[in-house]
Amino acid sequence: MNMAVKAANQVLNIAVLVAVMAMLALGGYVMWDSSQVYAQASETNYATYKPSDESDLSFQDLQKINPEVVAWLDVYGTHIDYPVTQGTDNMKYVNTDAMGDYSLSGAIFLDASNSPNFTDINNIVFGHHMDADTMFGELTNFADADYFRIHQYGSLFVDGQTHGIQFIAFVHADAYDESVYDTKVTEQNEDQYVASLENIATNVRGDVSVKAGERLILLSTCAASTTNGRDILVGKITNTAQPDTFPKSADTNTSVVGVVDAVVNQNTLTISSVVVLVCVMAGTATFYLRKKRKAGSRGGDQ
Repeated sequence: MNMAVKAANQVLNIAVLVAVMAMLALGGYVMWDSSQVYAQASETNYATYKPSDESDLSFQDLQKINPEVVAWLDVYGTHIDYPVTQGTDNMKYVNTDAMGDYSLSGAIFLDASNSPNFTDINNIVFGHHMDADTMFGELTNFADADYFRIHQYGSLFVDGQTHGIQFIAFVHADAYDESVYDTKVTEQNEDQYVASLENIATNVRGDVSVKAGERLILLSTCAASTTNGRDILVGKITNTAQPDTFPKSADTNTSVVGVVDAVVNQNTLTISSVVVLVCVMAGTATFYLRKKRKAGSRGGDQ
């Protein structure tokens, strides 16, 4: 009887050890997998392709890799510094990156119904809301009045020219609100459209007006606060880009820290679940072993 109990105990010990190791491996894999997603979404992956005032040959190289790259978007003072793609529908670049490869982080993309050269009155650009200062995750920061006030400009490179962007409003809207997501705004109803955006905006740059015929750009991403909510940064496209006065070196360091923080935050629940499961398994195994040992002792006494 004692031999049978000892053998059972050894088998149980091995099973518990294997289970604990498997749970720890799972937790490690989840963290590694999340870090890879954020790394793939980082704007630094495309830095070598960014067009400059001197040359856009590198950007042309990117367009050779993926002909659906149509522009480059830079929001000053953020990590939003990405190529802009455009597919034949609005689903492709939800899980395809700017290189044309599968990616959970997708790409920044222009609405499929817009003109690829941004000549429409209202140009809508989408991107995932991600942590670690990647993709359009920083758009939510514009809900803060001071942040919105400081971060006023950006740039848009399209068709070989760099245009400026001046951000005029931050809007929280519903994803299915067709009055907001309207790519068919005309010069005739542009004033009415801008007024409707300002009426629902949480932040507005009141000293900036939009003249009839001036082009708009809407940067849209998912809002964490509501199920179908969208955070939208509204800007107007100008002929001349303002200089970027924000330091770049500090941003790079912040991005590295942000990735680490995001991976930990995103996986806190998973890791906690693994720890709880391991503890439950260990407690159950301990209880079972004690029960077996007591049973073995009673058998020996008999």
